[in-house]
Amino acid sequence: QVLIKVHACGVNPVETYIRSGTYARKPALPYTPGSDVAGVIESVGEHVTVFKKGDRVFTIGTLSGGYADYTVAAVNSVFPLSHKLDFKQGAAIGIPYFTAYRALFQKGHAKAGESVLIHGASGGVSISRICKLYYEIYIMKYKICIRYMQRHPNINWNDFNTILYLIQEYTGTKGIDIIIEMLSNVNLATDLHLLAYGGRVMVVGCRGPIEINPRDTMSKESSIIGVSLSLATEEERNECAAAVLDGIEAGWLKPGIGSEYPLENIAKAHEDIIHSSGARGKMVLLP
Repeated sequence: QVLIKVHACGVNPVETYIRSGTYARKPALPYTPGSDVAGVIESVGEHVTVFKKGDRVFTIGTLSGGYADYTVAAVNSVFPLSHKLDFKQGAAIGIPYFTAYRALFQKGHAKAGESVLIHGASGGVSISRICKLYYEIYIMKYKICIRYMQRHPNINWNDFNTILYLIQEYTGTKGIDIIIEMLSNVNLATDLHLLAYGGRVMVVGCRGPIEINPRDTMSKESSIIGVSLSLATEEERNECAAAVLDGIEAGWLKPGIGSEYPLENIAKAHEDIIHSSGARGKMVLLP
């Protein structure tokens, strides 16, 4: 284990679900939230050799919680933070980028030439930025936005018929190969109508139940696949890390930061992340 002096901590919706007691996995009490920490190693455990005091790091999980001045983390959840990024950007890497990579490639098995529709492309889970690296995959949200927002600046992106029309114009009758779904309790039923044959919906986020018609999966032999970074093996986490760290060094991975909160305003941050109409970058706490 390592002890980290926290310089910034990312805020994730799942932390509000855990706090409210509505999440499937309930931690032992007392519980301090916070997985995405960026900071400096303060001390290391007896058998730790990969880090030393003074190293800049980020985490994808903590043992004692990241909403704090200091946090303890297992060494296999800690990764070096490049000097190309500041601590706020470091706090935006862990859960968002690792989940993005896992959803798109490890579970979604995205291939060159496939179309991807990203719901909530501007938010914390950074699949749109992962897509930028793998440029052979068509980024539906970006290409539709670029093409149509210039011609139709008043487009209603929340209207299903409008989205359906634009997607059909873009893909013909084929449909979408992969949909990254951040709010499946709202969109899942309509997602199934947008899929191509063999298409898959990657469920990254959900805030409640929804009713669907299973026939909508049968007609295209489509799949609904849940994504949870917590179930990734160490080998899979290391694969995510390799892709993300390569992206940082290459310069294409530069996390966008949204609202910033002092630690004493965490209640406000939790309210905002649940009730805001859409994030514009990662919410971060600054102890």
